[in-house]
Amino acid sequence: MKQFRILSGLLLGAALLVPVAVSAQDHDRRYYDRDGHDYHQWNDHEDRAYRIYLGEHHQEYREFRRVRPVHQREYFKWRHEHPDTALFKVEVR
Repeated sequence: MKQFRILSGLLLGAALLVPVAVSAQDHDRRYYDRDGHDYHQWNDHEDRAYRIYLGEHHQEYREFRRVRPVHQREYFKWRHEHPDTALFKVEVR
């Protein structure tokens, strides 16, 4: 009976860790911007910019990887017009 508890505990732990590992991989993606001829590394910083873009365009959040390529290109065009310095105010101490 003790072995069953240990085995079930290990399986439950593994089942809980898999979604965390998968979501961490989503942030390591690179997207090629064919109009801008560059790559965009998708991380928390880029996700913040994407959410700002969606807010300005009155759109609901969808994972970027699930958005149609034409809409991804529209975002990349917007992103090149809005550099980090304009989007994220850095506090100087």
